[in-house]
Amino acid sequence: MKYITLLAAILIITNVTAQNKVEITEMQWGTDYKIHITFSNDSSTIHDVKALYHSQDEGENSNQITYYPVYLDPTFVNSLKDKKIDTTKISEVKSGDDYKTLWGAIHPVLGGGFIHFINSLIYTVESGNLDLKAPLMKRPETDWKPSPITESYKRTKKWKYYIPDNQKLAHKEYKIQEKNNELGDIKLLPEYFITLFLTTDDKKYEQFVKNNEINKVAIINVMRLMLGSRYLGKEQIAFVKGAVIKAVMKYNMNNLPSIIIFDNYNAAVAMTLDSEGYNIEKVVFHDSQNISDKEKQERFNKMQAVIRQINEANKKVFEKSLKNYYKR
Repeated sequence: MKYITLLAAILIITNVTAQNKVEITEMQWGTDYKIHITFSNDSSTIHDVKALYHSQDEGENSNQITYYPVYLDPTFVNSLKDKKIDTTKISEVKSGDDYKTLWGAIHPVLGGGFIHFINSLIYTVESGNLDLKAPLMKRPETDWKPSPITESYKRTKKWKYYIPDNQKLAHKEYKIQEKNNELGDIKLLPEYFITLFLTTDDKKYEQFVKNNEINKVAIINVMRLMLGSRYLGKEQIAFVKGAVIKAVMKYNMNNLPSIIIFDNYNAAVAMTLDSEGYNIEKVVFHDSQNISDKEKQERFNKMQAVIRQINEANKKVFEKSLKNYYKR
């Protein structure tokens, strides 16, 4: 199963309340090769099929994770809100809590698997809820040196923050971790993430910022965060945890499903991410007028089977690698 990255995600923000979830009431594949979507609040939108990600994935590979960066399902967010979490105290370091790794700190509250974890990190950075150059993330200025000089000191002595804050430093750390076989679950990230990170220098990164390409900036920043996670202290992990949980709890319930084109089935699929994994919200077929209801149901069943395989494979892959997660 190859890595799958959605290059075009759909963000629709409406004026209805979270209690009145906006749903897709109609989705059509027009003769203009565009997807026409109508929502329950009578709003509508049109998306060029060519601009959406085209998936041809049908199988299962036990060594890789399939990643669709789709939006979180409202039921997933509501389940977190039902826990009655006190967001004013969520970033406090408490005795007994696991602050050895980001996963250990965030997962017990957030729930879900690796996909939820990465989606939530990206959303938190993308939405501006997490500033990786916040004062708490800055390393204290000091002339102190460990005796003897440690490997971690040599690798981070030029860092102003607890994570590499520019591409030059981040690329250097990536190469060291790769050489030392320390990348861990960074290797589970979509190939697109890694390629984007490795092909972006500081000049190009600043151009992304200038052009307000927030998704690319967020992906690169999450890559930096994961590379530097082994050097985070309890306070920094608690800070990131607090930002993630607050962001997810404030998540706009009207963020609608992402649309993915399944070429093998000539279908456009609206998807979200719920507590069990990826979930199909709605399907429309390009050749809908020329196929029977039986054929439509057969294709739908096959796509449902693919999504089940993806969810099961993702869970197995991450469970297998969890023991080495953020190895320190």
